[in-house]
Amino acid sequence: MILVTGGGGFIGSHLVHQLVRDNQPVRVLEHPSAQVDHLPVQSIELVRADIRDTAAVRQAVRGCDSVYHLAADPNLWRRDRKEFDAINHVGAVQVMRESLDAGATRIVYVSTESILTSANSKGGAVESVRFREQDMIGPYCLSKFRAERAAFELAQQGAPVIVCSPTLPIGPGDRKQTPPTRLAVAFCRGKVPAYLDCHFNLIDVRDAADGLVRAMHRGRPGVRYLIGGHNTRLVHWLELLATMTNRPMPRRRVPYALALTAGWFSELWADTVSHRMPMATVTGVRLTKRTMSFDPSASLKELGLQTRSVEESTRDAVNWYRQEGWI
Repeated sequence: MILVTGGGGFIGSHLVHQLVRDNQPVRVLEHPSAQVDHLPVQSIELVRADIRDTAAVRQAVRGCDSVYHLAADPNLWRRDRKEFDAINHVGAVQVMRESLDAGATRIVYVSTESILTSANSKGGAVESVRFREQDMIGPYCLSKFRAERAAFELAQQGAPVIVCSPTLPIGPGDRKQTPPTRLAVAFCRGKVPAYLDCHFNLIDVRDAADGLVRAMHRGRPGVRYLIGGHNTRLVHWLELLATMTNRPMPRRRVPYALALTAGWFSELWADTVSHRMPMATVTGVRLTKRTMSFDPSASLKELGLQTRSVEESTRDAVNWYRQEGWI
């Protein structure tokens, strides 16, 4: 039996569909409030539970040889910032330890590119670089870093834990709208009057899911596998979206200081008034200052993974937005 935590999420749902297509027995652990009607519910065993519930996690991992841990809060803002650590760090460690206690022989922990940067890797491959808490930006990144550090510590103790770091996923099926999709949909609706340019690495969500499957079979414990696609700039991605949707490009490029100020005020408004996700977050703005272009070729070669072009991924995403009535 294969367990996928967070199987209703963006990458998780594509992973579940791929495993089902491969005729694998799949159990999905998903939060009680999460949407799951897009999953092949007739072909999986669905467990509704919070990963912070020790007894529920212990029951969910029972009989599972392989565990993919994706369950996390992927947003960059929460009204209660302490929830990031409770879910993304403490919850992740609980899933990994309970899986090992239950006899799991392979665990893939899914980290994030948000805790990485190619600027301070000192010439080394990002797959082997170990970062520090002081390198982290904001509570989301810190919580994911602490979980990744725990995964590496388990691997050093001999546990079969493999760490995968997908870069920014794009493509169809992002029902909860992670930050890249939220930005893309807003642009397609004509609601992005200005932009803060930055560099990042994009990967098709379907390729990210395929990379996790390959890491489960081929990955080595204690190694970070960078599941990445193509480096680009935000302005170039927006130009691609503009071509596909006949939307004009924003005329203004926002200075960093102004964007950071907007992020502070947006979060203050969200914290005290709206209690809804702000369009700009302080963590998101600060991450634009990071060097987030990567060379994932070593990881892709070891895993035997080939990735789609940004154009194909973006086109499929835009078509899916239209099918959903978002644009």
